[in-house]
Amino acid sequence: MRRKIRAFFEKAAPTREVDIHKDIILYLEDITVSFDGFKAIDSLNLYIKKNELRCIIGPNGAGKTTMMDIVTGKTKPDYGTAWFGQNFNLLQHSEDEIARAGIGRKFQKPTVFENLTVFENLELAMDCDKGVFTTLFANISSKELESINIVLERIGLEAHRGMFAGLLSHGQKQWLEIGMLLMQNSQLLLIDEPAAGMTHQEMDKTVELLKLLRKEHTVVVVEHDMDFVRALESPVTVLHQGSVLAEGSMDQIQNNSKVVEVYLGE
Repeated sequence: MRRKIRAFFEKAAPTREVDIHKDIILYLEDITVSFDGFKAIDSLNLYIKKNELRCIIGPNGAGKTTMMDIVTGKTKPDYGTAWFGQNFNLLQHSEDEIARAGIGRKFQKPTVFENLTVFENLELAMDCDKGVFTTLFANISSKELESINIVLERIGLEAHRGMFAGLLSHGQKQWLEIGMLLMQNSQLLLIDEPAAGMTHQEMDKTVELLKLLRKEHTVVVVEHDMDFVRALESPVTVLHQGSVLAEGSMDQIQNNSKVVEVYLGE
């Protein structure tokens, strides 16, 4: 089992070939995707800045999941262009290659290894270019241990490092999965509905974590909970019928008549 898990992360180890030194890290231009004649994405233009925390909201069927599928290589569009950094064409690469390039995705339901400890989950997710998996039971170096300890502190699970992941609360599993993306050195984090199923206390801690992460990463959050979105104090993009309906602060979005009509219903 551990050997199979190790092989997965070795295949997904990030590369350092992507040029992300410019202001814009993600470009989606004129993206269109149709499924059986239905346009899930319709001429979508979306630009995400480096070290930005951006929220994506919209009603069911607005295209949020399809947008993330395109960025991660799960879905190829019918038309349009998609670039990560200045030189990485997302449409010419597989899911594995995109993960290696530095794009990490956290789904709504946590996908941690419940029969392993918190520490072991982070160890297995470590950027394999550092050689942690040269052998199955290789000892990690002091530098690698320091990296794990830093992530443990960042996600607030230092006291649970030896606990089996399956015993964590829902919110703690979400933080652990984010930590696993950090161990892979993902530069662009796609976070799907992190507030779903969390207690208010967990939501507050998640807001703090995501705000902290934007100092060193670019974070795109897809969310339905408007209180959570407001607490993030970040720019908001509203999708509707596969296109950008509006962008701005949460106050601007909530006072946009088009958004009120199609989404907020107030």
